[in-house]
Amino acid sequence: MSDVLSADPTALPAGLTARLLTLADADAAAELLEAAEAVDDTGEHEDAADLTEWWGRELVDLPHDGRAVVTDDGRLVAWATSIAPRGGRDALRVWTEGRVHPEWRGRGIGRALLDWQVRRGTEQHAAFAPPGLPGRLVASAYPAMTSAARLFERAGFTAERYYHAMERDLADVPEVRPAPGVELVPFAWDRDDEVRRAHNASFTAHHGSTERDELAWRSWFTGQRAFRPDLSVLALVDGAVAGYVLGYVYEADTRATGVATVHLGQIGVLPTARGRGVATAAIAASLRAAAEAGCGRAALDVDSENSTGALALYERVGFRTARTRTAWALAVPPVGG
Repeated sequence: MSDVLSADPTALPAGLTARLLTLADADAAAELLEAAEAVDDTGEHEDAADLTEWWGRELVDLPHDGRAVVTDDGRLVAWATSIAPRGGRDALRVWTEGRVHPEWRGRGIGRALLDWQVRRGTEQHAAFAPPGLPGRLVASAYPAMTSAARLFERAGFTAERYYHAMERDLADVPEVRPAPGVELVPFAWDRDDEVRRAHNASFTAHHGSTERDELAWRSWFTGQRAFRPDLSVLALVDGAVAGYVLGYVYEADTRATGVATVHLGQIGVLPTARGRGVATAAIAASLRAAAEAGCGRAALDVDSENSTGALALYERVGFRTARTRTAWALAVPPVGG
């Protein structure tokens, strides 16, 4: 497979070159993200340690999965990644991420990087998808990122889904009221794999869901340095995990906003335990634990078309939408299709 950005040497403006992205770029990439946030308004804040953790995971092959665009004197002006988490129920989804520094936008850099991401994502689909499984190259844009949205549309992406980034203050948290027969307990490491299996079972019918094996579960979820077991809650029915709320606190986010925020990254209830208030009680317990630990705010993301009624549930426990991002997707046909 090719390690160049594009076969066309004129794809980038004069004075810019593309090279492999490395972990040594994390500091410059984080500074670029900080500069971009002033105009992109994503509400997300990542530092070099976050990027190093993300790019350095076992499931990421950064020399093949990342590209940097630099000036003649080595300044990083853009970067892009194409990361395939493996597996998928309805499609193998490949995450295309990246950013161009605001001072360098409008010169075709984003278009060149997206062209590489499409080609690399297609390669990843061919390498990792089982026969007959289609692919979806997925990118995100927030409302202020109008140029990115136009770029995706011109490249053949379609607006596939809308996700609400929701927040609530923790000055006043809901009362914890577990349903009869439901026991709420803090996350325990000896139940980590049981939670993983409960997560897989809870999201079987969820849009874009992927079966997580042990490596993927640790890589994307409980292996993160931001994961907070003390702010995570398990709901047990007859001694077994029937629901869960996993909490994360990101240091870079706290520094940028001045408010420690617990992000409820994964929330799920087994189909057999739904309709009993399990999720409401587990969320309330997690919010109370976060407030007692000094967090001032809670946040979560939810699919606007979630079929389980999650959006209404989160609104009932005090969350309100702060931003809505659009997930753009490009279809990749099954191998041999």
